[in-house]
Amino acid sequence: MKSVLKSHERSFAALAAQALLVPVLVLAGCAAGPQTAGPTHGLADPGDGSAVDADAHAIVGPGEMDPALLVAEALEACESAQSLWQQGDIEAALGTLDVAYELLLQIPDDPSVMQQKDDLRHLISRRVVEIYGSRLTSAAELNSPIPLEINAHVEREIARFSGPERQFFIDSYRRSGQYRPMIVRRLREAGLPEELSWLPLVESGFKTGALSSARALGMWQFISSTGSRYGLDRSHWIDERMDPEKSTGAAIAYLTDLHGLFGDWTMALASYNCGENRVMRLIRRQKNGYLDRFWDLYGELPRETARYVPRFMATLLIVSDPEKYGFELPDPLPPVAYETVPIGRHVRLADLDAALSLEPKTIAALNPELRRGTTPAETYTLRVPQTVTPTFDATLAALPAYVPPPELSYARHRVRPGETLSTIARRYRTSVNAIVKANRLRSRHRISIGQRLKIPQRGGGTPAVSANRAPAASQRHTVRQGDSLWSLASHYGTTVDRIKADNGLRGDQLAVGQRLLIETGVRAGSRSYTVRRGDTIDRIAKAQNVPIDQVLLANGLSRSSTIYPGQVIHFPD
Repeated sequence: MKSVLKSHERSFAALAAQALLVPVLVLAGCAAGPQTAGPTHGLADPGDGSAVDADAHAIVGPGEMDPALLVAEALEACESAQSLWQQGDIEAALGTLDVAYELLLQIPDDPSVMQQKDDLRHLISRRVVEIYGSRLTSAAELNSPIPLEINAHVEREIARFSGPERQFFIDSYRRSGQYRPMIVRRLREAGLPEELSWLPLVESGFKTGALSSARALGMWQFISSTGSRYGLDRSHWIDERMDPEKSTGAAIAYLTDLHGLFGDWTMALASYNCGENRVMRLIRRQKNGYLDRFWDLYGELPRETARYVPRFMATLLIVSDPEKYGFELPDPLPPVAYETVPIGRHVRLADLDAALSLEPKTIAALNPELRRGTTPAETYTLRVPQTVTPTFDATLAALPAYVPPPELSYARHRVRPGETLSTIARRYRTSVNAIVKANRLRSRHRISIGQRLKIPQRGGGTPAVSANRAPAASQRHTVRQGDSLWSLASHYGTTVDRIKADNGLRGDQLAVGQRLLIETGVRAGSRSYTVRRGDTIDRIAKAQNVPIDQVLLANGLSRSSTIYPGQVIHFPD
């Protein structure tokens, strides 16, 4: 019996919707057998070139063969299908996948192989989608022009660009010159239409640091999960979503996959904006399987996505004939020119600008993926202006060592009745502004019971006991509006408990105009320790081999005092 897949004459998008989003995929055995329901999508594994004879796999009932052996044979069939597909034998590849699926159905729901069984479902369905898509999408189609349609939706976006968003469009067009030549070159190499080089204008206005409310970042607006899927790394120091060249490579790979999935650029663009799974669900809900064009789904798409494709079409129309739409576009900025140099330690970018006699933020503009204004400790390839390359090594060697502040860690706090941001900030020895910023709160005066907050704290890594060379000194401080014990302790390099002990304070409340005696710093040569979550004052004292009474006295603490992560404990000589 021929594979049921051979008889499918519907559009590829409709088939892919079934394969990816519903828990059944119609397949049939290579020799004989009933139609069977199957899988969802997953990631594919490379084949090893082995061949599979469909007749060699006898169909046996559940329990008649070792589950692990069934898994191994099904996986072998999947790998063989991959090899056959790469060799151009699509029909044999589909038939081999039928065999793999028959084997999958015989694997019992044994806990020891449930994960492998689920992985196989994903693997088989992904193979079917990829192979079937390759029958419909050729290289010529991939490079086909993006269809432009002038309708009321597109005209509305042209009016927006011509009216309230006119300056945004002009500024974005000017910035495009810095990156678009590189994007066009990469698109040509990949065989994609050059019109896609204008997509960052719609996405971000060609801003490398653009951040959306959905946490999509960079010129191509990748969310973290999709960026990771396409090879964009993130760390404390680097986020490659902001790198124009790396993110362009990822965007081209993603757009290529989306076009392969839908066979249509407007659908690929809609999926780029709201995700392929969401578009697939809309296709699946259509009563008529052939209603799978963008304009068929327009009314059911999210509002932002429904505007996204017309907005892109409006951009193409304006840049192709600006005078027709009332624009006098400026000359684009010149492409970014740079050289690369290796650097193997932390260096502040601002220090490099100054040492190399560059305008402020020059190095940062060339390296937008650097999140903290400094290079990482490990070897990093830094972009610098071509004019400074000859003197860079000598300039770098003359710069003093830079030790970044400790990384921020976050505690999790659930808001309880009666709490305010001020009381929470005091409890965790941080500031209200830091909590507001970490949680992107719109108001510093409104939180809800049960709301979960991230509380930023310094010293998320391994805290270090360090020498503190600040000389001891006493100062008088007059409390001003907005002062708190925590902010004063942080400013003067002391502790909240020390300020309270020196001034006989019982609570945390301060009054504007109140005079406080503050011991700034500690004696030269003394040591300090940053408290971590789970620490106790007794454990810290024992670890430093200092009597606990001396630690308490040096820090203005008592045995009943509470210590907090991020708090600095000083040790007497």
